[in-house]
Amino acid sequence: MTRPDELTFASLGGVGEIGMNLSIYGLGKGNQRSRLAVDLGVYFGDEEHLPGIDLVMPDIKFLEKEKKNLVGLVLTHAHEDHFGAIIDLWPKLKCPIYATQFSASLFAAKCASERNPPKIPVTVVPSGGTIQLGPFSVEFIPVAHSIPESHALAIHTSVGTVLHTGDWKIDPTPIIGKPTDERRLRELGDQGVLALIGDSTNAVREGRSPSEMEVAKTITELMKAAKGRVAVTTFASNVARLRAVADAAEASGREVVVVGRAMERVVQVARETGYLEGVRAFRSADYYGHFPADKVVALCTGSQGEPRAALSRIANSDHPQVTLNKGDTVIFSSRTIPGNEKSVGTIINGLVTQGVEVITDRTHLVHVSGHPRRDELRDMISWVRPQLLIPVHGEALHLHEHAKLARACGVPKTMIVKAGDLVRLGPGDSAVIDQLPSGRLYKDGAILEDSKSRAVTERKRLSFAGCAFIAIAVSEKGDLVNDPELDLVGIPEKNVKGELIDDIVFDVVVNTVENLPKARKRDPDAMAESIRRAVRSCVSEHWGKKTLCYVHILTV
Repeated sequence: MTRPDELTFASLGGVGEIGMNLSIYGLGKGNQRSRLAVDLGVYFGDEEHLPGIDLVMPDIKFLEKEKKNLVGLVLTHAHEDHFGAIIDLWPKLKCPIYATQFSASLFAAKCASERNPPKIPVTVVPSGGTIQLGPFSVEFIPVAHSIPESHALAIHTSVGTVLHTGDWKIDPTPIIGKPTDERRLRELGDQGVLALIGDSTNAVREGRSPSEMEVAKTITELMKAAKGRVAVTTFASNVARLRAVADAAEASGREVVVVGRAMERVVQVARETGYLEGVRAFRSADYYGHFPADKVVALCTGSQGEPRAALSRIANSDHPQVTLNKGDTVIFSSRTIPGNEKSVGTIINGLVTQGVEVITDRTHLVHVSGHPRRDELRDMISWVRPQLLIPVHGEALHLHEHAKLARACGVPKTMIVKAGDLVRLGPGDSAVIDQLPSGRLYKDGAILEDSKSRAVTERKRLSFAGCAFIAIAVSEKGDLVNDPELDLVGIPEKNVKGELIDDIVFDVVVNTVENLPKARKRDPDAMAESIRRAVRSCVSEHWGKKTLCYVHILTV
């Protein structure tokens, strides 16, 4: 009897965390499976825990091994946490990429801004279209989100249909793009859906996400009431919000000035793809100073406190073209991503100190999420009626609450998975059947490092406890022929008694060498280890922290 095809799902990023999304579907028998990848995103480095790391990406060693079976990479939309790793990781896979027009255009613009990017072809798929990739028939179903052309993917197979929601919400008035296609989702539910792989970002929030139209109304009211200059900062990719700012400027007699390269790039792509049709051309930052204070609005990057973004430089009074003064207004039309609170707070405090009025979603409806709250999740479940729901795109609490809600809505089975869990979706009972290699890659300057790399692990320790560099010259018998050379980096100058730590460490090094047994003196490695231990112990005694220590011994 021939074994039936088996349909599998695994996430290598985007479960247990928000960001770094990568999902893999498999179809076939045994080791002979076709693979379909969905999204390939990044997570932004945290300076506190990952000093010097720019981006975090999923480890794709499994896909590299399987690339001959990889029929394609399909993008749900063009947010960095869903497509930001492609430039760095695609050369390892060289698989076909499929996306709708806006996502493809924004990706092309992103590549053009890089230095020597690889040439990465993208096949454009029409919104609502269907493509055949090996044994997978992938249908792009429009959903509302905070970027144009977000799509859920209906993945049709011989085993059944999976709905991969991507990022979505229900917004009947999204300003730009199509609302979530309820009619098609209900049709899928009528035809039968084996599994729903669903966005859990707002699974802890009751009710419904407000509409972009409501935000647009608030921004218009605020801009009309403002007396001086107005600056609005938001996620550059939120084209609906950019259009709302443009409409508010038109209604209040202001010109829009675009400040920041990421914003300029998205505006260009949005115009090329028709999403800013009918909107008056924006001005460059060079024009900002030419308009009266009540006739200009600056559309700025920097809503997440990025240190070199436009708003940060404005708050520090070091932007070459844009300044704000007492009585001006800044609108944060965004939410602060967890981990960015401190840097955003620094900017807000800098603006307030300058006498600028700062408006956030704490007091006004100037931002709405692009993700579904609990009532919207209930709607999706009622339309699709899946046999199985797997929550993704969330931390542990979000996944738990989404699964709990699904069970309350009558979904027969839910599964909470970890990165690397290989899940059999069908036929038969769903279950975790294997563990795929998973992990993280770190973008460190121009280099990709894995999580165990020396640079990553040692930099964490360096940021916490500094480093002592010791160099000594000894004779063949192991006696000092000159004073040791010390360089204590990131270590306090004096201890609590006011004594110089350099002098204390110097004495410890000399005493350690002089008191070594003759056999250890003649062994440079043994001598170096003795000095390293003695220095670390000494610094710990006088500072309370164990530093890194490197010892170089030169025999003369």
